[in-house]
Amino acid sequence: MFRITKEFHFSASHQLKGLGEDHPCARLHGHNYVVEIELMAEQLDATGFVRDYRELSEFKRFIDDTLDHRHLNDVLGDDCVTAETMARFFYNWCRQRWPETSAVRVKETPKTCAEFRPFATPGVRAA
Repeated sequence: MFRITKEFHFSASHQLKGLGEDHPCARLHGHNYVVEIELMAEQLDATGFVRDYRELSEFKRFIDDTLDHRHLNDVLGDDCVTAETMARFFYNWCRQRWPETSAVRVKETPKTCAEFRPFATPGVRAA
C-alpha cells in the first residue's frame, strides 16, 4: 500500500457556542490551522505517483478563497465548528475530487490533532 500526505495552512476564527461561559473555547478565538490530506493506493499511476502533489493545489486555492482569515462559523454555517467536524468536512470535499483520499487531519495547535478516516479505507480490501 502506498500512502502520501500533504500539509496546508490557514488562519481563521471560530467559536464553540455549545460550551459553558467559563470554557475558553466558548469565546471568539482563532487558530493557525494545519490540515493534512492523506491519500492511499494499492498501485501507482503510470508516472509512479499515488497522485501528483500538484493536483492538490486545488485544495490550497479553496482554503485561501473560502476559509483563510474568515470566521468559520459564518463560512461553514455551524455553531459547532470543531477540528473534528472540519476534518470530516475536508475529507468529504477532497474525496469528491480525489478518490484516493483516505483521511484528513486538522491541527489547531502543535499539540492537538483531530482526524477523520472512514472505517473502510477507499481502495483497500479487508484481509
